[in-house]
Amino acid sequence: MTRVFIVDDHPMVIEGIRSMLLDLPPIEVAGHAMNAASCLGFFVKNSADVVLLDINLPDQNGMEVCKELIRRRPALKIIALTNFDQLTYLQSMKDAGAHGYLLKNSSLDEIEKAIQAVVAGGEYWLGRDSVRESIKEHNQPLLTRREIEVLKLIAEGLTNQEIADKLFVSASTVDSHRKNLISKLQVKNTAALVRTAFENKII
Repeated sequence: MTRVFIVDDHPMVIEGIRSMLLDLPPIEVAGHAMNAASCLGFFVKNSADVVLLDINLPDQNGMEVCKELIRRRPALKIIALTNFDQLTYLQSMKDAGAHGYLLKNSSLDEIEKAIQAVVAGGEYWLGRDSVRESIKEHNQPLLTRREIEVLKLIAEGLTNQEIADKLFVSASTVDSHRKNLISKLQVKNTAALVRTAFENKII
């Protein structure tokens, strides 16, 4: 039996997911929470195998909750549950330690596949949704958190040295990130890099 805990600030979302999971006998709903505090409080004395975690909670963002849950319960499997189909959110949750990422309009079949995948020790990133198709179509590998930071500062018009000063690294390190970004996104120069980043909602 796989115990699943649901975290979302909308009661209708919680009830909808709970109802869907009732059709999956190997899965039991361990409980739910509508904010970060209640979620973290549950795991002080209780346990679950998988957490379906909303990214946008009223008292704390899902990335921080994910990090804290994994710090407290390293064996816990966390699947982000969100309306945001953007690469930056997916990457942020991956960096926070999440094992999967689903949209709230995912089918029961997709939710089941995601839960099965993470329980088996694997990962599940969106299945057939638009973000995965965008990655495939544009041949865009997921960027690291630092690369996204550098990319945002490049988009603001900062020079390598100015970015280096903000991130407390050397200008040559920033230049390496810039070159890696140009290579990963398959563009020819910085102007095209910024344009591609905005067009594909990477920043």
